[in-house]
Amino acid sequence: MSSPTPTIPGAGSRTPSSTILAPKKTGTRVFGYIVLVLVIALVIVIAVNPNFKWGTVGSFMFDPNILVGIVNTLLLTVCAMAAGIVLGAVLALMKLSNATQLQILAEGYIWIFRGIPLLVQLLFWFNMAALFPKIGIGIPGTDVFVGFNANELISPFMAGFLALALHEAAYMAEIIRSGIMSIDKGQTEAAEAVAMRPSQVMFRIILPQAMRVIIPPTGNQVISMLKTTSIVSVIALNDLLYSSQIIYSTNFQVIPLLLVASIWYLIIVSLLTLVQNRIERHFNRSTHVITGK
Repeated sequence: MSSPTPTIPGAGSRTPSSTILAPKKTGTRVFGYIVLVLVIALVIVIAVNPNFKWGTVGSFMFDPNILVGIVNTLLLTVCAMAAGIVLGAVLALMKLSNATQLQILAEGYIWIFRGIPLLVQLLFWFNMAALFPKIGIGIPGTDVFVGFNANELISPFMAGFLALALHEAAYMAEIIRSGIMSIDKGQTEAAEAVAMRPSQVMFRIILPQAMRVIIPPTGNQVISMLKTTSIVSVIALNDLLYSSQIIYSTNFQVIPLLLVASIWYLIIVSLLTLVQNRIERHFNRSTHVITGK
């Protein structure tokens, strides 16, 4: 007769996972509290420092010149980013095409506009009249159909728009290309098997799925574009930064006016971040359905 198997008291009521102790995070918490205290102390020091002149900052937050600068900054951001996305999509499709000539053209464009600093591009466009005093449209060897004076056509806003849009297109091309390449080729083959045209495959199958990969870096590029528009102050375009510079050049309140510009940039960036998060959630709905989240 076999002896009964000895049992360990309480063993049947425990699962293996219940005996695993979570690692203590005391050190991490202490470090977090120290950082929090230092940040609060820094905020208090900045808030009570009279050299920041917060009263002056508040008085210029809604100055008409500042508001005009905000409008110009937003307008330049939207126009340049929209053009950059459209041109970037065209360049991405050119790089993904089977035509070697189109691939070479797209790669050459990206090489040039990513390689030359944006400030240099901006100054080139602003001084375009020195290279082409007259800009015309027509057939070579015949009279010009339409002609423009370069000084009138290439205004500071137009120079800023061209420089920012063409520069941004080179980066958007790589972002969009990466998003398209992230989609499994089997989906393209399946769509072609049911006689879908290439354009239908791209716009109905590939791009809707690729947007989940394209949207996050594109949102970052929009925010970066907003801040990069401040570079147009070197050509006297009345953006947010240049408006602040105009004001402090007359009242010599340099720090308060720079704080005004910084606060407005932070406000706009925060709003853009909220919009980006909502768009990301919209295109991630299918993922949430699949994972059950």
